[in-house]
Amino acid sequence: MKRIIGAIAAGVVAFSGIYALAASLSVTSNTLGAGTSATASCTADTLTVGYGTLSYSATVPGYTVTTVTITDNTSPTPAWTACKNLNYRVTVYTGTSSPYTSLVETTGTVPATIANTTGATFTTTAFAAQNANSITGVSVVIGG
Repeated sequence: MKRIIGAIAAGVVAFSGIYALAASLSVTSNTLGAGTSATASCTADTLTVGYGTLSYSATVPGYTVTTVTITDNTSPTPAWTACKNLNYRVTVYTGTSSPYTSLVETTGTVPATIANTTGATFTTTAFAAQNANSITGVSVVIGG
């Protein structure tokens, strides 16, 4: 009987320590941990993504992409102001179903000079040439 009570007491102490540790974890928009947190976007506008100028490559063979353009077409006024100078990460994917395969990733900073006009666009930093025919998707994270 003493062993059972001792085991129960040890279990309560161990669970209390784990619960206290878990309770000390917190999540904010700038940290990573266990939990959930709503994060505000720098813009509520829908951004469109296009590909930079295509170039023909005989070695690929085919047309290749080396940049992505990100555009805010919201009328009458886009909302780029809060996004200026924030870091971005763009990942170009291939594949027809999840999980998609990442072809290339590029990072940079949203230009401070981007205008708040309809159709205002910025172009990502260049990445290794990718066969345009194999690209099936792109993800954009701004401020993360």
